[in-house]
Amino acid sequence: MYFEHIYDKTLSQASYFIGCQATGEAIVIDAKRDVDTYLTIAKQQKMQITHVVETHIHADFLAGTRELAALTGAKISLSAEGGDDWQYQYTHADLRESDRLLVGNLSFEVIHTPGHTPESISLLLRDHPSSDEPVMIFTGDFVFVGDIGRPDLLEEAAGVVGSKDIGAADMFASLKKFSALPDYVQVWPGHGAGSACGKALGAVASSTVGYEKIRNWAFQYGDDYEGFKDALLSDQPEAPRYFATMKQLNRVERNLLTEVPVHPVKTWKEALALESVQLVDARHKNQYAAGHIQGSLNIQHNNAMATWCGWMLSYNDAIVIIAEEAAHEEITRKLMRIGLDNISAFVTAIDSAPLVSSVVLDTEEVENLKDQDPYLLVDVRNRNEYEKSHIPGAVHAFVGHLPSADLRIFDGKKLIIQCQSGDRASIAYSYLESQGFKDLSIYPGSFAEWKKLGKPVAVEN
Repeated sequence: MYFEHIYDKTLSQASYFIGCQATGEAIVIDAKRDVDTYLTIAKQQKMQITHVVETHIHADFLAGTRELAALTGAKISLSAEGGDDWQYQYTHADLRESDRLLVGNLSFEVIHTPGHTPESISLLLRDHPSSDEPVMIFTGDFVFVGDIGRPDLLEEAAGVVGSKDIGAADMFASLKKFSALPDYVQVWPGHGAGSACGKALGAVASSTVGYEKIRNWAFQYGDDYEGFKDALLSDQPEAPRYFATMKQLNRVERNLLTEVPVHPVKTWKEALALESVQLVDARHKNQYAAGHIQGSLNIQHNNAMATWCGWMLSYNDAIVIIAEEAAHEEITRKLMRIGLDNISAFVTAIDSAPLVSSVVLDTEEVENLKDQDPYLLVDVRNRNEYEKSHIPGAVHAFVGHLPSADLRIFDGKKLIIQCQSGDRASIAYSYLESQGFKDLSIYPGSFAEWKKLGKPVAVEN
């Protein structure tokens, strides 16, 4: 058997290439959309990808299942569990509880594991030339290392009212199935630390059934369902705005993108002449603060870029990105993984453009101004961070919710924007500036610097 774990650290997303070396057949589980990675592996291993599978209808990335099938002729097999409302709406083979997929001398047993989503399945691998006992389970967003999938995403991101209570009950039952597996079975989940699909995901790639039963918080409640449910539904992170779009696009027919596109490079004047353009400044926040085109959004080119683009950008309007040429392909990959195919152009130089600089405050200035009217200190971290500890007098306004918020609450105020270490504050500052706010300043040191200096903090009751 050949096995390879492919990990996209920008979305904390795992996919898997598993092949039978005797027959040269291979399967890919939960493929990311830039599928050239799997084609390269197949070529290197002299294998043919014959099967592509998804563990569930994904919300956090646009699966490359159909792109990979179009390029290889592989058979698409998808869950038929979960009821009529949770069926894929494009051509595929159905998978149900106890079905087996054969890939050469390997078999994958389907286990219906609802909870995160109604149609969720896990795949139990047996390497038959070695043994008929199971060796690995691919759990998707069911069981993670140290955590389990959240059941509230459908309600939070897709508006399916009441689904989190049903999901919690389904998850409790699914965990019983998992617990019945042999302790030695390796667990390979769909996500790692940093994913919004859970709240306490571990940073290591894999685990075992036995280890999870001992150390994963979700297995410590025995028959206490109410205690389990309360723990499961509490303190979950905000669900990114783009998740609802992914849920839809991953179910229905859509345009395929079988190669990484190359976008033209335009001057800043040409870019600004485009209609309905979203201008993203992907440079470091310090470069943005020193001088930027007014109205551009500072979403830095780092591991969190795709997530913040998904929070802040529209899927309908053209996107122009300011970034050095060496970063263009990587940025394109990041955005295509969440279906943001509306990149119109890149801009590499803005030195000759009319630039404005950000109003930057240090800790002493923030301390002196934050309680003086009309100044308002705005903490744009997530709700859990704010409630745990924040600067006294700061009001909470999560940066990802700003595009859908009624910003009139800030009218007449001089806003001081802060987060944990400055990145999210720069996004929020740039977004508010793009919406016409002029009395803006940013505290780049933010809460981390405030706390490091021993300044007083407050806790939300």
